[in-house]
Amino acid sequence: MAATQMGPAQERFDVLIIGSGAAGLTAALHLAPFRRVAIISKGPVEEGSTRYAQGGISAVLDKTDSFDSHVSDTLDAGAGLCETEAVRRTVAAGPGAIKWLMGLGVPFTREAHEGRSRLHLTREGGHSARRVAHAADATGQAIEEALVETARGQPRIEVFERHLAVDLIVHELNGQSRVIGAYVQDGETREVQTVLAPVVILATGGASKVYLYSSNPDGATGDGIAMAWRAGCRVANMEFMQFHPTCLFHPQAKSFLISEAVRGEGGRLLLPDGSRFMQHFDRRSELAPRDIVARAIDHEMKRLGLDCVFLDISHRSPEFVREHFPMIHQRCLEYGFDMTREPLPVVPAAHYTCGGVLVNADGQTDLPGLYAAGEVSYTGLHGANRMASNSLLECLVYARSAADHILSDPDPLAPGDLPRPPNWDESRVTDSDEEVVVSHNWDELRRLMWDYVGIVRTRDRLLRAQRRIRVLKEEVHEHYAHYRITPDLIELRNLVVVADIIVQSALERRESRGLHFIRDFPERDAALDARPTILTPPPQPGA
Repeated sequence: MAATQMGPAQERFDVLIIGSGAAGLTAALHLAPFRRVAIISKGPVEEGSTRYAQGGISAVLDKTDSFDSHVSDTLDAGAGLCETEAVRRTVAAGPGAIKWLMGLGVPFTREAHEGRSRLHLTREGGHSARRVAHAADATGQAIEEALVETARGQPRIEVFERHLAVDLIVHELNGQSRVIGAYVQDGETREVQTVLAPVVILATGGASKVYLYSSNPDGATGDGIAMAWRAGCRVANMEFMQFHPTCLFHPQAKSFLISEAVRGEGGRLLLPDGSRFMQHFDRRSELAPRDIVARAIDHEMKRLGLDCVFLDISHRSPEFVREHFPMIHQRCLEYGFDMTREPLPVVPAAHYTCGGVLVNADGQTDLPGLYAAGEVSYTGLHGANRMASNSLLECLVYARSAADHILSDPDPLAPGDLPRPPNWDESRVTDSDEEVVVSHNWDELRRLMWDYVGIVRTRDRLLRAQRRIRVLKEEVHEHYAHYRITPDLIELRNLVVVADIIVQSALERRESRGLHFIRDFPERDAALDARPTILTPPPQPGA
């Protein structure tokens, strides 16, 4: 793997992967022995949401567990909207995915059992068994480092760090519209290059930065979803935005995530007076799925006028806490909290995008040549609510499926066969002297989404949000059309598209289900079981 800068005005590769997390790197590693691959990374290749995943990867790895049980738990968490075949396919591939990662050197936590060493499996919300393989409390970091290190040994993989995809390039070829590459901006020089490839994989992650408070890194701005939408691809289930129940409440913590595994290992949610409350909302108490826990916390905070609630695992021994949660323990100490001795103040924050670009079992989108894998996609696995630790599994399984499908083409289109699209034209734009417009609209959009399209919604608030978002969308488009683009403007352009899609999807679902709770329709509509919300983009002239 070579980390390089763009060279000529038009680069050509066999496969272009936009995103360098678990999905993007997994696809690249399976493709690299046979194809020349380019990876576009917004920042350093090691950054992205994968790195910050603390909990682990769910897979059936214990003889007391079963595929049927994992499938049943996932279907239950998904509140009737999971696609059963997608769930079965993903669950069945779990043990193989873990074995593949172990082969790459991922240092999963182990334990002694009957004189032998075996993987330590933890339990998280929604799971009826211990089936979450983890590397202490920094699983994502361990996986990302192993994937990056393995990719470094692949000469056919080239990585372009600090580059940002602007838009997909769609062209008529042999009587069919298909993707042939993307326009990509160098984050340092601000020059826009043309990268051509007959196959493009979107692995850009989710869109949680559309909300004011998020556990995600700054790059989670829905870029792949917005680009695919502008290119004519359908999206599904975007009303289901998952809020993680327990992010550290501290002004400098920037919504630092407290892993669900803390509750899985006995952590208790408390009110300021020390009383527990989850038993009033669900028989599983703290081990209920995330949507239930997040709504319960939101309810108690609003009922009592609280800034936060508390998560307490201090009843476990200090040795146990430090062994199982070393990174969380250390970070909390930096903010002045010792979780071995006291409860942690926590609040919900936007965490995971359960919907995304509609794909089939092979990761194919509606646009020929375009694939999507990971959080950017809608596979049918998550339904109305993602069960903990199924997301990294989905990344690995669908990235592998996409790579296998690409390699199965007996007569692939060669990069040299692609037409030469026009280079990026900046001859009629100028540098903006009004960057305050971008920063103001960015802040307004995220606060609007938090206030009106959050954990609990109403139809009136959604309609108010929709009207304002569409005004913002026009303002951003006007700015985009007349001024030289910047990374902030590119991301804002994508965020307003995604925000509009989320609100459209939420308005279409006239029931409360999973992560979508709307006071106007508080009950679940049984007639809508197994019906995702699928939106088709309108024609996008000059988008």
